[in-house]
Amino acid sequence: MSLSKLAGKGVYVQGNDIDTDRIIPARYLKCVTFDELGPSLFYDVRFESDGTSKDHVLDAHQHEGAEILISDDNFGCGSSREHAPQAIQKFGLKAVIAGSFAEIFQGNCTTLGIPCVVMDEANRVKLTADVEKHPESEIIIDLEGMQVICANAIYPILMKESTREAFLTSTFDPLDNLLGAKTEIHSTAKKLGYA
Repeated sequence: MSLSKLAGKGVYVQGNDIDTDRIIPARYLKCVTFDELGPSLFYDVRFESDGTSKDHVLDAHQHEGAEILISDDNFGCGSSREHAPQAIQKFGLKAVIAGSFAEIFQGNCTTLGIPCVVMDEANRVKLTADVEKHPESEIIIDLEGMQVICANAIYPILMKESTREAFLTSTFDPLDNLLGAKTEIHSTAKKLGYA
C-alpha cells in the first residue's frame, strides 16, 4: 500500500536540536516491546519526577488525538536509538514536519512508515500559527505534490527523492520487501548452490 497522502491534526513541539534522549529518555529503552514506549514520549519535558503533568503541549486538551508533529531544526539528533521513532509512532503520531532532521533518525522513521518532511522556517511559522489558532484543523501531507495543505493554505515541502519514492511505491520497509521476495530469494539461493 503506497503512502502518498496522510492527514491529521497537528501539534507543534518547539525547539531546535531536539535529540533522541529528549524524545525518549534512556531509562525507557529497557522495555520488552516497543508498544510500551508511547506513554513515555518526551517524558522528562512532559512530567515531573513524581509523574505530575508539566502541562506540555502534547498533553493539551486541544491537541488530543494529534497525528502530525511539527518541530524545528535538527530534529532527532543525538544517539541513533530506534526507540525514538517507535515512541513517536506508538504515541499515535504518523508524520513529522521540521526544518531539518538527523539522518539516522529520519531513516529509522522511514522504515516505520513515518514520513519526515522538511519545511522552511517562514512556512512553519505560518503553519504553527494556524495549528495554534485552530487546533482542530486538518493537515494534509501530500507526498505526490510535495506540499502540506492546512486551513486553505498550501506550503511546499522537501524530502529526499529516494525516500519519497519508497513511500509512493510501498518499499520503505526493508523487512517487508525481503519477505515479499521469497521466490526470488529461493531462486538465487538455488543458483548459488545453497538450496
